[in-house]
Amino acid sequence: MSGTDVPSDRNRSTVNATFAETAREIPEADMNDATSSDSSETHGSVTSRADLKSWRFSLISGIVFLGWVILLARLVQLQGAQRQLMNDRVARQSIFSEVIPARPGEILDRNGHVLAMTITCDSLYAVPDEITEPWNFAWRAGSILNVNTDELYRRLIDNKDKQFLWIKRRTDDATVQEFRKLGLSKSTWGLRREYQRKYPQGGFASHVLGIRNIDNDGKGGLEQSLNTLIRGVDGNRVMTRDARGIVVEVAAEQSSSPDHGQTVVSTIDLLIQIETERNLDELMEDWKPVGACAIVMEPHSGDVLAMASRPGFDPNSLVEVPETAWKNLAVSAAFEPGSTFKPFIVGWALQEQLLQSDEMIDCSFGAYRMGPRVLHDHHSYGELSVEDVLVKSSNIGMAKIGERLGLEALYEATRSFGFGRRTGIELPGEIPGLLHSFDRWNVYSLGSIPMGQELAVTPLQLITAHAALANGGRLVRPRLIRGASEDDSIASPASAVNAVRPAADVGAELLDAQVARWLVQQPMVQVVERGTGKTARIPGLSVFGKTGTAQKLDPETGTYSDKAWVLSFICGAPAEDPAVIVLLMVDEPTVPGVHYGGTIAAPTAAKILQFAEARARTLDLQRPPEEQTSKERSRMTQKESSDSGLR
Repeated sequence: MSGTDVPSDRNRSTVNATFAETAREIPEADMNDATSSDSSETHGSVTSRADLKSWRFSLISGIVFLGWVILLARLVQLQGAQRQLMNDRVARQSIFSEVIPARPGEILDRNGHVLAMTITCDSLYAVPDEITEPWNFAWRAGSILNVNTDELYRRLIDNKDKQFLWIKRRTDDATVQEFRKLGLSKSTWGLRREYQRKYPQGGFASHVLGIRNIDNDGKGGLEQSLNTLIRGVDGNRVMTRDARGIVVEVAAEQSSSPDHGQTVVSTIDLLIQIETERNLDELMEDWKPVGACAIVMEPHSGDVLAMASRPGFDPNSLVEVPETAWKNLAVSAAFEPGSTFKPFIVGWALQEQLLQSDEMIDCSFGAYRMGPRVLHDHHSYGELSVEDVLVKSSNIGMAKIGERLGLEALYEATRSFGFGRRTGIELPGEIPGLLHSFDRWNVYSLGSIPMGQELAVTPLQLITAHAALANGGRLVRPRLIRGASEDDSIASPASAVNAVRPAADVGAELLDAQVARWLVQQPMVQVVERGTGKTARIPGLSVFGKTGTAQKLDPETGTYSDKAWVLSFICGAPAEDPAVIVLLMVDEPTVPGVHYGGTIAAPTAAKILQFAEARARTLDLQRPPEEQTSKERSRMTQKESSDSGLR
């Protein structure tokens, strides 16, 4: 070949021989060292790999063992120390209870007419835990239910883990049907039946009845004072549900049935109530006073046949009710009674034989100094009979009668007729009026108290005291609840009323029957026939009454106002044996005119009395069995009449 010579066979043999010779020259020890070194390296590598495998095995084994120890400890913890906790958590998630509301009882008038009743209706609730698109749900539901969409959305978000959330309570059937048409998933909402309070007579007797709120709690009136009786006791249903929220079991042994509320029969007569309120509304329209109230009472039993206050409200529609409308003036208004108070002082003086019915009182021709002040009458009167002191409403004549009694007897008389303390009627919010303690009375009290000043009374206190005159001198407790003895088919709730103790000794004989009869049939009849109450005359009916015109205190000056008045009129019929009495109070009429009790209050009171007296003849107004009729009690001997101071 050209370029490079290819070695021949001889040359290759020479090379091999040279290599072999060189190899022989290497020392045997060196060969042994090399062999030993290679063997050591191989053995060390094998040992390292074995140690690594052993370490890894130990680590993994330790981890597995530790895991089993932790798992075992957790199992011990769950089955031991936290067993009850876990059971409770499972129970909370699967076992739940549902309140079964009690049905509130009805309130009836004395003849069985329904004043308050309960109906069933649907309420809508959401299941936030099942709602995947809360904004869409809130937007669609809000448009139908007329609720604030943003507010509903916020509530859904705040309660997203809950299974129940009210969205609209007590809806009508039409709204429920419209809601169904939205096509929302049935797992996201539901219906629950609830009770709703209805007042079929509208606003009539609203202050007597009160209202019942959305949670079935009574507020105001009989609904509040008899709440425990009317409301009843809710039941409870305990149920178990699966993971999908479906009820799979009802625990009957742990559940309880509701105890429904009882029916209450009131003393109200619906027809008298309606007539009273219609006349009161006419007075409000004509004179536009700040407020007014009227009470109709059967004087022998204390049954309140009608009670109305203005301004008023409709318990079925509580939108934009003025704050003043919630106040029942019949039990919460306090005013100076004025001349309507005078018959009590005259009666007490006759009872104590410090005054004779046929004597004359010197009225000092319209001006009389009493201590540091001078009293005046509206007219200049000389001598007046005791009867005319009341008929003409002479302040000076009353002051002189007060002087005969003295402060202690005046105070005793005022307290005995129930002033300064609550009457104990079955209504919340009753005030005691205002009667200063005896240690605060002075020479001014000697003249002011007999005129109906220096004290404040409620309309209910005033008519209750006059009922004692009308029934022959016996103080009665006013009541709005009929007793069981009058209708054995309906349980009496009277014992369930948490009422205030009566103002005075109920049933106590305050005045001799002859004294009371004389006051009613003589001076109080003449007040209507020829005195300040002539506008209350009713043809063919013997009416007795007394007017009251009292100045209000000016809060700025602390003195009596010349522009603000409280006008009142108390009347009853028939005078021979009173069946009903009526009180009308008018607070501060604003329409210009002659503002007296006889010009504003008396005409309206007479209209109410005329209807109530006629209606009373058709009612079964049972009198207490222990009370004799006025006619029977008026059969007194001449000696008894003389002893009582009457001639």
